[in-house]
Amino acid sequence: MRGLSRRAEMRTRASAVQGLVSRTSHPRACAGALASLLNGLPIPGKIPMAEPQRSHVPTYSAPGARILIVEARYYDGIGDMLLAGARRAIEAAGATSEVIGVPGALEIPAAINVAMRSGLYAGAIALGCVIRGETYHFEIVAGESSRAIMDLTVQHDLAIGNGILTVENEEQAIVRADPAQGDKGGDAARAALALLQLKQRYGVR
Repeated sequence: MRGLSRRAEMRTRASAVQGLVSRTSHPRACAGALASLLNGLPIPGKIPMAEPQRSHVPTYSAPGARILIVEARYYDGIGDMLLAGARRAIEAAGATSEVIGVPGALEIPAAINVAMRSGLYAGAIALGCVIRGETYHFEIVAGESSRAIMDLTVQHDLAIGNGILTVENEEQAIVRADPAQGDKGGDAARAALALLQLKQRYGVR
């Protein structure tokens, strides 16, 4: 209910801002009133990461499993952190990994599809980072890469963990990619391992 109340408050303030702008012609008065209306609303670059409410990080066992990591190495520093987190989780499960690279996030699902058809891998992990820019391209890349990965997972019973970050700025990306903070690479690996374990439990090949 708290989240719903917050969204309702934001909609109310946004409507008030629109009304104020349409009625006010004095810039200074308008600026002061806007500041008052917007006080307390979240700033896009400062939205905190949603922290998982769990007592411990789940671990999985997949001895001997071969896991594919497909990464779009667009930002090297962020890519290094995502990959480190993913590899650590895979090694903790007793599995091994192989890394292949693609130019961008949109190519990740196609690469996973091609590689998984070989039958060499038990699961796959998608790693990349999409930072919002000035155009609609962000929405296309973020939405279409996620949709294609979900389609592969559901339609072909593949164990895929999605570790493609979709963020507003580099600061958000670093917090989420860093294994000591958000560890989204590790989370993606654990997601793939969890699905692999589920497939094995029900005998799905």
